[in-house]
Amino acid sequence: MIKYDAAQVGEIEKGSCKILKIEGRSIGIYYDGNNYHAIRNVCPHEQAELCKGKFTGTTLTSKPHEYIYGMEGEILVCPWHGWEFDVKTGKSLVEPNRYRVKIYDVSVENNRIMVHM
Repeated sequence: MIKYDAAQVGEIEKGSCKILKIEGRSIGIYYDGNNYHAIRNVCPHEQAELCKGKFTGTTLTSKPHEYIYGMEGEILVCPWHGWEFDVKTGKSLVEPNRYRVKIYDVSVENNRIMVHM
């Protein structure tokens, strides 16, 4: 496993994403306020730049006519067609066993954000 220096701690604001190329792959580094996440910048639906979408939440499983909002800042919504992905797992919210986006481990070392590939 190789670690790549992606950014300085504090460079990526909460709720935002820095897109960079690592080994020829476009990868987004997202900061949720507590942790950094690295996710491939390609939607599996029609190859849109996924990381240019919004980071938001979603409705959770609930009773009929009950709407519970949760997972704030954990869902990445594709800017083209609204497909939703969990930034922690890369899985689609609609068909998690069929559609997913590659995620990468991230660590912080000497005040630098490192992506593991």
